[in-house]
Amino acid sequence: MSGKMLIRTIVPLTFIVQAALASAQTARDYISIVGSSTVYPFATVVAETYGKTTRFKTPKIESTGSGGGFKLFCDGIGVAHPDMTDSSRAIKKSEINRCKANGVTEIIEMKIGYDGIAIANVKKNAPLALSRKDLFLALAKNVPDPEGDQRLIPNPYRTWQEVNPDLPNVAIEVMGPPPTSGTRDAFVELAMEGGCQKIDWIAVMEKKDERQYRSICHTVREDGAYIEAGENDNLIVQKLEANDNALGIFGFSFLDQNSDKVQGSMIDGVAPTFEAIADGEYPISRSLFIYVKKAHIGMIPGITEFLHEFSSDKAWGDEGYLSDKGLIPMPSAERAYFAKNISQLRANIFVDND
Repeated sequence: MSGKMLIRTIVPLTFIVQAALASAQTARDYISIVGSSTVYPFATVVAETYGKTTRFKTPKIESTGSGGGFKLFCDGIGVAHPDMTDSSRAIKKSEINRCKANGVTEIIEMKIGYDGIAIANVKKNAPLALSRKDLFLALAKNVPDPEGDQRLIPNPYRTWQEVNPDLPNVAIEVMGPPPTSGTRDAFVELAMEGGCQKIDWIAVMEKKDERQYRSICHTVREDGAYIEAGENDNLIVQKLEANDNALGIFGFSFLDQNSDKVQGSMIDGVAPTFEAIADGEYPISRSLFIYVKKAHIGMIPGITEFLHEFSSDKAWGDEGYLSDKGLIPMPSAERAYFAKNISQLRANIFVDND
């Protein structure tokens, strides 16, 4: 995998926004972070370490989902609004526009590592071997008519065996995150669309009618086979224990932390392991991010120091404490690139010329 750091400076801050921030130092003396439930465990352990080893208060972190985090983050500048948001996907153009409209005009994007999306079941049952095409056919709202004719019909599949004769004859029940979740976005894009592209006559539609293509490949069925289980991935693990035949969708770190209870399915012949995600072999892998309001640096105490802790080798390095929590570290050269930029943060050199 590879990644390019994207730092967006949209327009200069206005005098009014600067005035609104003038009293922030005395109004709030801790960092406020919202966002992804996947990044939450990593941000939390960094925050706890930071709180114990610096003179600053431990940041307050709220798990809102990536989409919910961007909404709060982009609501405005000042002490009433979060300083950072975590995300398990990149910020969308529409979110950048929302930020800009509300005066959040300088956004720092920092990639922190990688994660894989696990499709898991309880360990008392046999692990599954699924393809991305299986996942698309099982979970899409509309699928190709099994009788042919290159037409779509409402999803008729009720069991995994109906999707693929090699799979168990059990009902399709998949517990996953809601639309506000970055994990849901990544699953739809990487798993479902990846499977959708295996159907030739739909794949060619991407260039002819992208809107229709995305509607087919990205729309999850709503008849009960896919169950929105909230933003709390630990809750999904608990629900799997209560429902032997269900599958759950969540980040690799939660699979890793609950390996005594659940197991990941093979996806296109690859197991969701630390090594397979790190080298890009596992097909449902993604980058994780932190977004920072540049206007809050120097106004809310400790932001720079928090970013330095997050980007230290002891945190996100190959043997860092975040890898013990399930974060897949970036290659050393990529980490060095991001760490260098963070170390120069005070120099105010983060300008995007795109």
